[in-house]
Parts: sequence; structure tokens; C-alpha cells
Amino acid sequence: MKAICVDEKSEGFPLRWEDVPDPVCGAGEVLVDIHATAVNRADLMQRQGNYPPPSGMPPYMGLEMSGVIAELGEGVTNWQVGDRVCALLSGGGYAERVAVPQELLIRIPNDWDFVKAAAVPEVFYTAFVNLFIEAGLQEGETVLIHGGGSGVGTAGIQMAREAGCRVLVTAGTEEKLDRCKELGAEFGVNYKERDFAEAILEAYPDGVDVILDIAGSDYLARNIELLKLRGRLVIIALLTGATAEINLSFLMRKRLRVIGSVLRSRSLEEKAAIAQQFEQRFWPLLVNGTIEPVIFEVVPITQAEAAQDILAQNRNTGKVIMAVRDE
Repeated sequence: MKAICVDEKSEGFPLRWEDVPDPVCGAGEVLVDIHATAVNRADLMQRQGNYPPPSGMPPYMGLEMSGVIAELGEGVTNWQVGDRVCALLSGGGYAERVAVPQELLIRIPNDWDFVKAAAVPEVFYTAFVNLFIEAGLQEGETVLIHGGGSGVGTAGIQMAREAGCRVLVTAGTEEKLDRCKELGAEFGVNYKERDFAEAILEAYPDGVDVILDIAGSDYLARNIELLKLRGRLVIIALLTGATAEINLSFLMRKRLRVIGSVLRSRSLEEKAAIAQQFEQRFWPLLVNGTIEPVIFEVVPITQAEAAQDILAQNRNTGKVIMAVRDE
């Protein structure tokens, strides 16, 4: 098969669509012919050598995919060759084929294409696990989602909206803020033009219950300032750095929780449990169109560098999809 490989010896770590060994379908797994995959910021980190895949996982980038089952491993039940599926991956989505544990498969609705299906697993699972499992977001609470125009942000806005929450966002352009409001955000701050904490406290003096953060160090003190009594801050990325200094007395007085979270390195059992909970609560809303994956652009996988550049330059609102096969 072919896969996107990183030329680690050349400047800029260029990407090549090259022949590589076919994956092996193990017990409890299925082999999927990939039709579409998606770009995530973790892929950019892996390309630079800063986010290697977990041990035993495919070396290629790509944390989600959609496609057609081509082979069943020993012990697989409830799936057949030819079934259309999508799934969260620990790696290997930038390729023509991948082996996937049966527990992580989602059956694609008949009226969905592969592009739409590939836009769901990583961002919706990430938003779901961090907002509703880690932070325990409840109906009637106020949540601040940083990077509201991202794939995770656009997914989180819609799920929080449907959960009966007040949604606030930050984003870097007015166009992104407008799109976030269309999806259900009540209030937005352009972080390039105004201090987000100052703007939010002016509009919402009581602060917020939950914050989903992708910035890290530069936002930590202001995030803590914004949190109400028993507020929860979930940090899922470190775009401004990993080191910060805070006044711990704020955490103690307001009984706050600061939660660090990743998805990729979790065990198969934990990912399967997340998938099951998501399917029960929010998958029906995706199927009936109440919530939708937001797709910014579809790019051929042979243009993977151009696709990653969109994320690197923060041009996207929602997901960038890469087509691996023609529909």
C-alpha cells in the first residue's frame, strides 16, 4: 500500500506518498480500505518528531479515518467485509489501509459520504471526553471553549449547546467568531484584539464553570481568574508553552480543578468506553443532523503538506479532510 511518510533528513520535514508494507490484521481487528482521513494538530507535532505514536501503533500520521472493511481478523463479530465504517486511531490514517480494533468501529449512516464520516471521530471524541467526562459539564453551566473555530471547538460548541449550556468562545478572526455563534456560541472574543479574560468578566462578572483550553502557559492565570467556585479547567494542548507559574491560593479558595488530558495514549478499553458513551449520548444527534461536523476543505492525500499548512496557519474553521480514494 501507499502511505504518507516524513522525510526526517530534509529541511522542513517534507511529506512523501510512498510504498510501505501492508498492515497486518490481528485478532479482534479489521482491515479497512481508507477512503478519507483528517488533519489534526497532533499530526503536525508528530511530523516534527515531537509526538511519536504509542508503542506498537502504525508509524504514519493520522488519528481518524473512514472507509470500507476489507478483511476480518480472528474473533471479529458483528462486522462484515464491505461494511462502511469510521474510527478513532492511534496512528496510521494517512495511508491506504489500516488495522482497527473492532471496539472502535462506528457504522457510517447510508446517507453519509466518507468525507463527512472522517470528520467525526477525533474532534467529537476529544470534545466529548474533556467537556462531559473529565470536566463533568452539566446543563445550565457556562463553558468557555478556546479555539472555538477549530475542529474540537466546533464540535464542542454544538454538544454543549445541546446539553443546555451557555457557550463562550475565543477565536482569532471575526469570521470564525461569527461561525461559532451560528453553531450556538452566545459570546465570543477575538483574542488578537482584546484580552479575553477582561472581555468575558465584563460581560459575565460571575465567570464560567468550565474552560476547555488549548493554549497552556500563557492562558493559565487568566483561565483560573475566570473560573467560578468549583470551576474546572481542562488543558488539552500547549500551543503557548508548557511551563507557567500560578498562585495556588486561588485554586484552594475557589476549590478549583485543573485537569490535564490526552486521548491518543489511552488504553483500548478506555477508548472503547468513551466511544460507547459518545454513541449513546451524541451519535443520534449526528445521525439526525442536529449537530454536524464542520468541514473547511477537502484535499487529496497526495497534497498532505498543503493540508497541514492550513492548520499550521490557523486558516481553518472546522476540519481539513484528505481524500485517499475517489468516492
